[in-house]
Amino acid sequence: MAARNFVTHLECSLTGERNEPGKVHGLSRAGKPLLVRYDLAAVRHHLTLGALKIRPFDLWRYRELLPMRCDESIVSLGEPVTPIVRLRSDAGEVLIKDESRLPTGSFKARGLAVAVSMAKELGLKHLAIPTNGNAGAALAAYASRAALKATVFCPEQTPEINVREIAAQGARVYRVNGQIDECGKLVAAGREVKGWFDVSTLKEPYRIEGKKTMGLELAEQLGWQLPDAIFYPTGGGTGLIGMWKAFHELEAIGLIGSKRPRMVAVQASGCAPIVRAFDNGEKHATRWENATTVASGIRVPAAIGDFLILNAVRESGGFAIAVDDDDILARRQDVAEREGLLLCPEGAATYAAYRKALSEKRIKASDRVVLFNCASGLKYPLPPVENRLDRHAKIDFNAL
Repeated sequence: MAARNFVTHLECSLTGERNEPGKVHGLSRAGKPLLVRYDLAAVRHHLTLGALKIRPFDLWRYRELLPMRCDESIVSLGEPVTPIVRLRSDAGEVLIKDESRLPTGSFKARGLAVAVSMAKELGLKHLAIPTNGNAGAALAAYASRAALKATVFCPEQTPEINVREIAAQGARVYRVNGQIDECGKLVAAGREVKGWFDVSTLKEPYRIEGKKTMGLELAEQLGWQLPDAIFYPTGGGTGLIGMWKAFHELEAIGLIGSKRPRMVAVQASGCAPIVRAFDNGEKHATRWENATTVASGIRVPAAIGDFLILNAVRESGGFAIAVDDDDILARRQDVAEREGLLLCPEGAATYAAYRKALSEKRIKASDRVVLFNCASGLKYPLPPVENRLDRHAKIDFNAL
């Protein structure tokens, strides 16, 4: 069944050049990401509070702000609105949006659900992606669901569980002796030979549309009042850029006012190109050499959307901040023991960054803050447990 579609054009994020919708697009002619634009005056009359009240509580409830022309194009694995969990042990209002509840256990499901839906609608048959783990797993799952082929390239340091998950869900996966941007070069090099379509971060227009639903959901869950700050684990930055786009769209259709959260880009100190560019007042980020961090999802030495990340951070009055791996792991353990939430390392990085920003007085204890836990902690290596008991020996239960 055809659904009413409100897409007007695709816009070059650098030059503003317009591109026709309904066709296969990668980057713009300027080699920059394309952004989907909508007839927001028309959307305003359809995406209303009354309409939302009777819709399923899932990712697709914001249909008018998504690009598919036909409902039959939607490729879904049952994407719920993810919960917001308040940390009880912090003095301020610290909220975690827990993206681990999505299919494939990470927020990458959002972007790939929409990207694969559009690939299906546009008649593509074979998709390829570079990944640090979770995006490849999401592509594998949604491509299989849509009966499309998927090929995935990942750095050698990618967590083993991610590599096996990708293979188990039907994709061809290859470890590469390089970083994710170097895996991306292999995707580009093989395009002419294999005929696959490149669904790398921001190299097609639709992953950002799926990722922006984080911002749509967040606004609705908080009663259409945005928080004071959002701490976001930033690698390629699609989610941060997408949420910033979502907030502008929500204001244009009358669901929120002009208040915006401060957008905080969180990186690891072993791979912090956006932090360095922000601190130096630069518009673009140079590649980070010898990138290394336990938070593999933000181990991105160079992001094609660097200028969009930096623009959003600066426009919001936010900042970029880096945290050490030791602090990431300590905060993951801390939250797990105190709150019962097993954060992924990238999610733990946002909590470490929040505590660091608090100590540096870059944020106030009274601020309402949202941190993004972008994946299940079960998808990453955990510390070994060595405690053992011999059931045949006498056990000193008082010592346990």
